[in-house]
Amino acid sequence: MTAEPLPRQVGHPLATEFRLTEVLQALSDPLRLDIVATLAESGVELSCSAFHLPVTKSTSTHHFRVLREAGIVQQRYEGTARMNSLRRQDLDAVFPGLLASVLSSAVRNER
Repeated sequence: MTAEPLPRQVGHPLATEFRLTEVLQALSDPLRLDIVATLAESGVELSCSAFHLPVTKSTSTHHFRVLREAGIVQQRYEGTARMNSLRRQDLDAVFPGLLASVLSSAVRNER
């Protein structure tokens, strides 16, 4: 009898481990901010391939890793796809209003 393979897991910081400097640094990059805004708008999980970023796959992977390590997104595997969701509740609990302010400011700056 063969054992079932364990599902691949991705490490995430606990909300108590969030650091404001890491969150702000992650959100300071325009591509990462666009990823976060897209997740916020959609309100659903999206695979990495759903984002059409003008960068190489390795650079795209880097941006998602920075967001995950800062605690902004949650990633999980579904088959071979990495599904991404915004950790809005965790961020709002630790930094009330920060995400809403950053996203609101980003929208105003685009106009």
